[in-house]
Amino acid sequence: MEGSENDGNVTPIATWKTEFSRKFQYFLDRSTPHTMERWLGTLAVAMIYVLRVYYVQGFYVISYGLGIYVLNLLIGFLSPKVDPELEALDGASLPTKGSDEFKPFIRRLPEFKFWYAITKAFVVAFVLTFFSMLDVPVFWPILLCYWIFLFFLTMKRQILHMIKYKYVPFDIGKQVLV
Repeated sequence: MEGSENDGNVTPIATWKTEFSRKFQYFLDRSTPHTMERWLGTLAVAMIYVLRVYYVQGFYVISYGLGIYVLNLLIGFLSPKVDPELEALDGASLPTKGSDEFKPFIRRLPEFKFWYAITKAFVVAFVLTFFSMLDVPVFWPILLCYWIFLFFLTMKRQILHMIKYKYVPFDIGKQVLV
């Protein structure tokens, strides 16, 4: 009887939201093993966004914000879950010699969450291009040059961190013991 009291207070919108959320989660769960297809879908969404920005010749600030967000996600994707600089202070660190214990590379931002966040970001940015009040007039080449500068500066720092602590965030082929 207690459950029937709660069922009477549920609005149709809440029911629809719960049902939609379940179906959406079901499709996300089904897409998990299909990495290539997911990324191709995201590439298609990104191309639609780029075509929209090109077609309307605006929304460069939205695109710049999107680029900064994607750069931030990329750093999380390339970084280890446990920072070796902080771990070195505790006494534990990544293996640097062949005799050290093997520790697998665990990302701070897993691939699925990275993909999902980028896809959501492109969809949100695409929706924002339909609001003319967000089309702030700017000289876009300056934003592009600044983003490229930030990208190279950030990637240089990340690559130096990888070299210093001897980790590679990619699985390239089968690992062979030497």
